Amino acid sequence: MINFEFCSPTTFVFGKGTETQTGEYVRRFGGTKVLIHYGGGSVVRSGLLDRVKASLDQAGIGHCELGGVQPNPRSGLVYEGIELARRENVDFLLGLGGGSAIDSAKAIAMGVRDEGDFWDFYAGLRQPEKTLPIATVVTIPAAGSEGSNSSVITLEDGMLKRGFGHPSIRPVFSIMNPELTYTLPPYQTACGCADMMAHVFERYLTNTPDVELTDYLCESVLKTLIRDIPIVLREPENYGARANIFWAGMVAHNDSCGVGREQDWSSHNIEHELSAQYDVAHGAGLAVVFPAFMKYTLKHDVNRYAQLAVRVWNCEMDYQNPEKTAREGIDRLVSFFRSIGLPTTFEELGAKKEDIPMMAAKVGLAEGETLGSFVPLTTTNIEEILHLTMKEA
Repeated sequence: MINFEFCSPTTFVFGKGTETQTGEYVRRFGGTKVLIHYGGGSVVRSGLLDRVKASLDQAGIGHCELGGVQPNPRSGLVYEGIELARRENVDFLLGLGGGSAIDSAKAIAMGVRDEGDFWDFYAGLRQPEKTLPIATVVTIPAAGSEGSNSSVITLEDGMLKRGFGHPSIRPVFSIMNPELTYTLPPYQTACGCADMMAHVFERYLTNTPDVELTDYLCESVLKTLIRDIPIVLREPENYGARANIFWAGMVAHNDSCGVGREQDWSSHNIEHELSAQYDVAHGAGLAVVFPAFMKYTLKHDVNRYAQLAVRVWNCEMDYQNPEKTAREGIDRLVSFFRSIGLPTTFEELGAKKEDIPMMAAKVGLAEGETLGSFVPLTTTNIEEILHLTMKEA
């Protein structure tokens, strides 16, 4: 295990009806004027937006709102939100919805009091100094943005999708009512599952020795998702399964599964180019990319992949041929994705073979640079992984 610093300051308010406490918690954390940031019509149709606004009114908290966040959130709406927040003297951001709304709210929070371009943070040019506090009311278990220090935004000029992490954008509180996830379409539920599993895999595939505790934490989250996602697809209002999945999504990405270990994140960066180019759901893209990445890197650490196969997928260990066990685990992952209705090949995403060199180049590696740490990847390696996605993984 390597040295680490871990701080997860978010207050989680979990359970039935908890969205009605939003105003109380905004006031507790010092907010006086809130920008409510959300996506499409579901939060309006469900009455959630009205319940949150009523809670803010009851607490004496002023508010304005900005809807319209798209999946793979765009820079244009972030710029609009920054200007709105400045004009309305907002001192608190509230992301209402899934990871896209929350990530966009985080970007706005960084930009309001900054004199430069918020995109500088995502481009790796500088760090934020004055960030407004952020809170969330979560409706989708997937991105884990309700507990993480990260955000992903797409710059519309060139359709560059980039992630950024900083301690200042961890939410001060997050409201998590599993009932709000009951009406999620099955495909969105499945995509969220793939995203959560990928957050765990990015940490699990490590070169760091002596990380058994976090290995077991990772495996527990994965096994919970494998057990409970099929249940909620059959029984959308199964509160117990929904609650387990909701909390698993947060644990998967608040970094409690990643402390003390080298993490990879190359698959996420590769997938960002798929979702930026074709506007596919992030989880769907990960369901295609991750098995290909696993096959490509399998021989780097056959025993780690075999351990995953045995502990998570209940494969029998072949001590004479551990690679056979490792490959069986990858096959079971692909079968699981298929069983919950996810794509597993490049073609199913509507992606085109001729776009592969362009997407690999847009990852942005300079000559001599590599991506990831488990197996450092060159641009050529990225192209080869994308070609693997064209076959059944």
